Amino acid sequence: MADPSSYRPKPGQIPDSPGVYKFRDEHRRVIYVGKAKSLRQRLANYFQDLSGLHPRTRTMVTTAASVEWTVVSTEVEALQLEYSWIKEYDPRFNVKYRDDKSYPYLAVTLNEEFPRVQVMRGAKKKGVRYFGPYGHAWAIRETVDLMLRVFPVRTCSAGVFKNAARTGRPCLLGYIGKCSAPCVGRVTPEEHRELADDFCDFMAGRTGTYIRRLEKDMMAAAEEMEYERAARLRDDVEALKRAMEKSAVVLADATDADLIAVAEDELEAAVQIFHVRGGRVRGQRGWVTDKVENVDTSGLVEHALQQLYGEETGDSVPKEVLVPALPEDPEAVSQWLADRRGSQVSLRIPQRGDKKDLMATVQRNAQQALGLHKTKRASDLTTRSRALEEIAEALGLDTAPLRIECFDISHLQGDDVVASMVVFEDGLARKGEYRRFQIKGFEGQDDVRSMHEVISRRFRRYLQDKERTGEWEQEGPAATGAAPADGTAPADGTPHADGTVPATGTLQAAGAAPAAGTLPAGAAAGAPPAESAEPREDDGRPKRFAYPPQLLVVDGGQPQVAAAKRALDELGIDDIAVCGLAKRLEEVWLPDDDDPVVLPRSSEGLYLLQRVRDEAHRFAITYQRAKRAKRIRSSPLDAVAGLGESRKQALIKHFGSVKKLKQATIDEICAVPGIGRRTAESVAVALATAAPATPAVNTATGEIIEEDDGGSTT
Repeated sequence: MADPSSYRPKPGQIPDSPGVYKFRDEHRRVIYVGKAKSLRQRLANYFQDLSGLHPRTRTMVTTAASVEWTVVSTEVEALQLEYSWIKEYDPRFNVKYRDDKSYPYLAVTLNEEFPRVQVMRGAKKKGVRYFGPYGHAWAIRETVDLMLRVFPVRTCSAGVFKNAARTGRPCLLGYIGKCSAPCVGRVTPEEHRELADDFCDFMAGRTGTYIRRLEKDMMAAAEEMEYERAARLRDDVEALKRAMEKSAVVLADATDADLIAVAEDELEAAVQIFHVRGGRVRGQRGWVTDKVENVDTSGLVEHALQQLYGEETGDSVPKEVLVPALPEDPEAVSQWLADRRGSQVSLRIPQRGDKKDLMATVQRNAQQALGLHKTKRASDLTTRSRALEEIAEALGLDTAPLRIECFDISHLQGDDVVASMVVFEDGLARKGEYRRFQIKGFEGQDDVRSMHEVISRRFRRYLQDKERTGEWEQEGPAATGAAPADGTAPADGTPHADGTVPATGTLQAAGAAPAAGTLPAGAAAGAPPAESAEPREDDGRPKRFAYPPQLLVVDGGQPQVAAAKRALDELGIDDIAVCGLAKRLEEVWLPDDDDPVVLPRSSEGLYLLQRVRDEAHRFAITYQRAKRAKRIRSSPLDAVAGLGESRKQALIKHFGSVKKLKQATIDEICAVPGIGRRTAESVAVALATAAPATPAVNTATGEIIEEDDGGSTT
């Protein structure tokens, strides 16, 4: 590990101008390439105190052994040179998008004397016109089969073409009219190239003019009573329309645009691109990449634009590129795209209308692609086993944590404080055992205190379940079903580290049901269960908190970990490992350790911990939002016994608002159809005793919004 100060350039040595820089390691390999408007300002950021750098940036500068730069005249040149160097050196610390599969294209080989239509994959070739990419090769072949009726362009290989020319007999497509048979001279090279050009124009989106021309010819043939030719043209029009139907109409006819969306988490990012030509989605592609450098959404978008258009020219670069976030220097990127296209390119974020709606669809595809990538990675048994082994090794556990529980706290500025518990067994989520909590011990915002309360409640229930199932013998106060006064549990009968219990216990393994016919220790046959016994499922398994985890994970750093450990200590539980995962830097914190455990970026163990933490966060915030929404929609009328939704709505409709209903007399309330005097009295009492709602405030103007509807202000 190198000290960045050992290769830091001298003051004044770095020019204050646009340029591109390279970091090299001790073996002279380029490990990072970047660009900047001002090389001096950008490089100075890398040579500050290491504690102030992002962990990924810190790893890069300590791996590097030297830095060098090249000055350019404009930001556009810097963008182009950066892309060229990334392609040339393949630096390990740069984000690089790689297709998760080789997408097929519909290609027309205009560089040949007789252009050929075919499916192509891999690197693009000069002189070949490409359309797509498509999701599947069969989609291309279906489209081509429909269009060959109207544009009978050659589709055969060079060998078949030469053999037909030698024998003077065309292939089957030539006999059935789906090839113009240039191999035997039925059309001249010029006529065949004209067919290929028409094919390309139609695929490029110029469809309306050509179909209208065919329809005009069809009508003219019908008027001249050339009915066979008119029928043939009619079938040609239908074939082209069916080919067009295979790509959905999403925007106006003249729209040529690419829409790019990004879905990301702390470690990975997924990019999805929709190619729209002539208002239709002509192709779709996507990538998933590791975030090996400290980069935000703007940076991911810029890298995606470089990947997409770095080798493209002309019409392959669309007139419009829609993105979720603009790059750091949008003017330079727009100019670079315009140079590659040869005309102006609009780079912007869609704000309204059909384009914004389509961007939302692309974003959903990106989210699904990232989720599918994670699911595939998590579903592999070997990968999950390796992840659990890496966690056990990193945390110093005796065995792999087959059951992991993770806790997270969620609130909105101290209101509606809730917590979640998610369970993973063998590296997979067990959603049936998820639990959620409302914080009851205090009010306000205190994540550490909330975490202590939740962990205490969860494991106090676990100890109570152990008592009821007879996994330890009780003495003194415990004989009545209560926990020992000090909250601790005797060691006798305590489950082992792997979640199993002694053979005399009824709970045989984590997640396993008791053997048929077994009874809690000390329970007489036929004796009724204790009053405090936990209700049982039909299969005999205890509900809720019967099984302990081997690893307890909390969402947070040292304070939350310390609170969780303190809660376990107070209950006398010492056989459950505790750790915390801090989201900002993805560091793993252990109790009583001043320094975190930093797992490698490529670690499957870190990936599993992150999935567990993110699932706990999702579950907590979903519950918190639902709880808050229910509170906001609450009304004083909810407290009136026997008053259903229909009569509530009748009251609000009659009086206009709860405020006016509150001012009404009992006789006026009785006048509402369906409301008797006793109900009217209950309504009046409930409204009179209800606490006044907190007024809503317009955050833009500071104005207090009066309550006019049937619920509290929002």
